[in-house]
Amino acid sequence: MSTDKLRRWRLVLGRYASESMPQALGRQDGRIDQALDYLYGREYERKGLVQRGGSGTLDPSQLRAVDWLETTRKLFPRDVYERLQADAVDRYQIREVLNDAKVIESLEPSQALARSLLSMRGKLRADVLAAVRKVIRRSVEEIVQKLRQDFVNALTGRRNRFRRSQLPSAQNFDWRATVRANLRHYDPERQRLVIERPLFNGRIKRSLPWDVILCVDQSGSMSDSVMYSAVVASILAGLPGVNVRLLVFDTTVVDLSHIASDPVEVLMTVQLGGGTNIGLALERCEKLVRQPQRTVVALVSDMCEGAPPQALLAAVRRLAESRVRLLGLAALDAEAQPIYDVQMAQKLAAAGMEVAALTPLHFAEWLGEVMA
Repeated sequence: MSTDKLRRWRLVLGRYASESMPQALGRQDGRIDQALDYLYGREYERKGLVQRGGSGTLDPSQLRAVDWLETTRKLFPRDVYERLQADAVDRYQIREVLNDAKVIESLEPSQALARSLLSMRGKLRADVLAAVRKVIRRSVEEIVQKLRQDFVNALTGRRNRFRRSQLPSAQNFDWRATVRANLRHYDPERQRLVIERPLFNGRIKRSLPWDVILCVDQSGSMSDSVMYSAVVASILAGLPGVNVRLLVFDTTVVDLSHIASDPVEVLMTVQLGGGTNIGLALERCEKLVRQPQRTVVALVSDMCEGAPPQALLAAVRRLAESRVRLLGLAALDAEAQPIYDVQMAQKLAAAGMEVAALTPLHFAEWLGEVMA
């Protein structure tokens, strides 16, 4: 076995493999091994194989949580560090992390951490919730910054082929005009067209508003989609010509439209888990429709209806017949890889709802096409 493979196996197996693989780790690897053992060595406790804190052991000195976090931040790439801290909060629920506001505030913001803290917030002391809110806000703001411009580009107006834009965007790229404008740069020997100046379409501002109703399933399996839905609602709420309504549901429906502009308040309000009554939620959406032909209802759900499906399908048919645009999002997150009820999705599609799993960027593009 190569030295690198031996090293990797030793780090995977942990300190209890040190006797059989004594030469596997170098000096720096010893720090990595100790950092990993601080967290994943707890797996032995969970299985009842080892008890920590006993007397008369030769275990290495125990790190404090704040020291461990600082050490792992230096030892590992950011993506690995984010995974480690999320496991510390979510999987192992380390008390030294969860009960110390200063430790929580020192955590590196990430989507995984925000999701973990949200799932734990009901178990945390009141004095650390303010720190949790700060970390979640930093995590959410990173997502907002990445997505806002995509929605601005897609939704602030339709493409204007008679006005050129100085802001390059793949959505606005005018390939026909670009080819015509650069034909004189054609290289016959290489048989290539050299693009000296790409052309992009400008955009025309809309005057008539659209109503966008986001209807979001807050069951436990939808945690990532709930986070992105809150972010999307806040971005849409800040755009001209768009009126946003935000509903979240399980077996009841809650209207969060009054806080839709603040994704952190939305996330701190939702209660992940519980049953699912999609039909009840869409019936509530029906009551909010004022101008059907300029309304989009986006259902974000795994389509696992807990109630009899007749009411749900009837509501979809009524909305579709009134010419409301319906989109069922089986996932709305960065991966767009959903687990959902395929048969129910097919029934919803037959009743008049377009069903897809989309990233936020593709959702922005779809809204831009609908609202053009």
